[in-house]
This record gives sequence, structure tokens and C-alpha cells, in this order.
Amino acid sequence: MEVGVGLPGVVPGCDGALLVDWARAADDGPFASVAVVDRLRYDTYDPLVALSAAAAVTTRVRLATSILISPLRGTATLAKQVLSLDALSGGRVVLGLAVGARRDDYEAAGQPWPGRGDVLDDQLAALRAVVEEGVIGPVRPRVPPVLMGGGSGAALARMARGTDGYIHGGGPPRAFARAADQARAAWADAGRPGTPRLHAMAYYALGGAGDAGRDYLLDYYAFTGPFVRRIADGLLTSPAAVREFVTGYADAGCDHLLLFPTVADRPQLDLLAAALP
Repeated sequence: MEVGVGLPGVVPGCDGALLVDWARAADDGPFASVAVVDRLRYDTYDPLVALSAAAAVTTRVRLATSILISPLRGTATLAKQVLSLDALSGGRVVLGLAVGARRDDYEAAGQPWPGRGDVLDDQLAALRAVVEEGVIGPVRPRVPPVLMGGGSGAALARMARGTDGYIHGGGPPRAFARAADQARAAWADAGRPGTPRLHAMAYYALGGAGDAGRDYLLDYYAFTGPFVRRIADGLLTSPAAVREFVTGYADAGCDHLLLFPTVADRPQLDLLAAALP
């Protein structure tokens, strides 16, 4: 199993110098990718802009969105941005997509909440058409690998119909194993050969930063109501917890695990690298 790391731009207070330094150091470290999440109404950097900054100072790591809420964006502009990033990075983009879970992001974007799944379906088809027609450049030989997030039956069916795999949104290894079984079943039901690529994500705060990390998660996921406590309780706060979690996900069949920081502090990257099994 590969392990990637989130960029600290998902945490309020991260400045540009930290994000760039983090990406450069991740490229020199044991990580297979750097990744971003997507929220419009929150104190974070735009995910595609953050990955562009990371692309400029890296040569090896893949550049992943986990996830990008694509219905917030116009389809043609989205295609232009994604293909540009993929071209500038030498084909390192991994495009995780989902419809998102916050109405206020859609309100801020001026996009309708109802029908967002249909919009995402149309965008998947449009990305392929753009590549095939070569009308919107830079012309690329392929669509970057696309993964689908979301736990609903509709999301799993969308994943199986027209993407390369599935992104699990978090939880213990046993929760991932159940979701992976559902993803494989949807894939088989769609008549797809082989099996979907399986990615997942989790959050960490090491070196005594657990309280600050939990405060961040309680704020970021406050919209989930009482469930936010379960999210915060899942924070990985010790090297032993990281090793156990990573091993558990590998044993459950995960292909690529992304570990996102909850504290915008440079030593967090080194602590994570040292904690990996």
C-alpha cells in the first residue's frame, strides 16, 4: 500500500511558504502523493491552486484531490484547470471527485444543490469528450485517473460506471473493508473487468498536538452535528496509532492511504514520516 500526505493548506493559518516547503519535503520523503481537500466557505486554499504550487516544487509525488467538489465549478473551466495541472506536472494528477456534503458551499458558488449528482455525471462525460476532441487545451493523451468519493449507492454506481476507483472518507480499517466490499460489488455489477483502485484518507496530529488537531476537526466537520465527535475521536495522535492504522488499512486491501495534517506546523510532516511502518 502507498501512503500519501495531505498539504497543510487544508488547515487555517497555513501560509504559502509552509505549503511550498511541505510539498518539497514530501517529495524528498517516503510519501507517494500530496493531497488536498475542497471547501469553498472555509479558511483553506483553493485545491487546484494549492496543487499547482506543489507541482512547481516537486518532481515525483502524485498530486491528488481527495476530494474536489466538481459541481461547484463550471465544466469547461474545470477541464481546462485539470488538464493544465496534469500537463504542467508531467501527468501526476489523480482526480478524486464527489458532490460534497455542505449546502453553503453550493450557495456561495451560486450552484444548485438539487441535481448535483447529475451535474457530476455530465462533468465526467465532458472531461472525456474534451480529451477526445482536443478543443480545450493543453491537449492531453488521456484523462487523469479519476476516483469517486461518497458512501451512497448512487456514488458507488457512479464510481463503477465511469471512473478508475473509489475514495473512502475515513474511519477504522473495518469500516474501510465494508466500503471496499461495496465498491467491488458495484464494480462487478457494472460489468467492469478487474477491480477498482481503492483509496482512503485519515487525519493525524503528532508530537502532543492532539488537542489542537481535535479542535480543528470539531470546527471543520461541525456541520455533521453529533457525528463530529466520532470524527474527532478517530484522530491519530501517536506513532503507534499511525502504525496500527496504516497496517490495518493495508491488510484490508487499501491501495493508497492519504494522511491529512490537522495542525499547520512543519514538524508534523517529519513526525509522520518517522511514524510510518
